[in-house]
Amino acid sequence: MTTAEGTQPAGLVTVSRAVVAAAAELVAGVERAVVGDANIRTAQRNAWDAIQADRARAQARHDMNEVVAALLANGPRDQSPLGSASDALVSTGSASR
Repeated sequence: MTTAEGTQPAGLVTVSRAVVAAAAELVAGVERAVVGDANIRTAQRNAWDAIQADRARAQARHDMNEVVAALLANGPRDQSPLGSASDALVSTGSASR
């Protein structure tokens, strides 16, 4: 097999790159057809969504810190889930029946 001077035969790498490029174009075309041009995912949109998610997590963390701080500021409460009602049952002996 002879080749022209300065050219190389198409190798497996060249063929696989062409297949991947064609597949990427196909997927992009299908996405465009399914979701429309205005809703195609872009790097900018992905970055903005990540920023929004980070802000939401930071807000949730801030809100939880405020709740914990308020609970700590009010001091400890009764640890029983039923509160004084369970104490009343124990003191009358009704809980043992």
